[in-house]
Amino acid sequence: MILKISHASVFVLDQDSAFDFYVNKLGFEVRQDNQMGPAFRWLTVGPKEQPNFELILLPVKEGALFKKDKVKIMTDLLKEGTLGGLVMDCTDIYATYEELTQKGVIFAHPPIKQIYGRIDTTFKDDSGNWVSLGQNV
Repeated sequence: MILKISHASVFVLDQDSAFDFYVNKLGFEVRQDNQMGPAFRWLTVGPKEQPNFELILLPVKEGALFKKDKVKIMTDLLKEGTLGGLVMDCTDIYATYEELTQKGVIFAHPPIKQIYGRIDTTFKDDSGNWVSLGQNV
């Protein structure tokens, strides 16, 4: 029986930049930051209120996961905003929107009350992944 999801991956263009975005802008905690041999860094982060979940900041670079030609394709897809997506919840969408805007997060639009019972907005992370930020009403 499957109990829960403990890890999920998001592809990033640069792990140091993604670290800064997720930790310093979004306020996530670093869960693991380990060099796994000379060519691979295992970097995970997560929301402080969700200690049993780790978001893997997985780099798009040539190596074990990607051949050179695939790195170009993945990089282009990320930059176009066509890969990846996360949905995050918060307790006060308006305050969180203001706080993140002041930290340099660029939103597609201000929070909007949706017909499906949620107030939400969207932004892209520093690699181009779309993130939906919302609050249930």
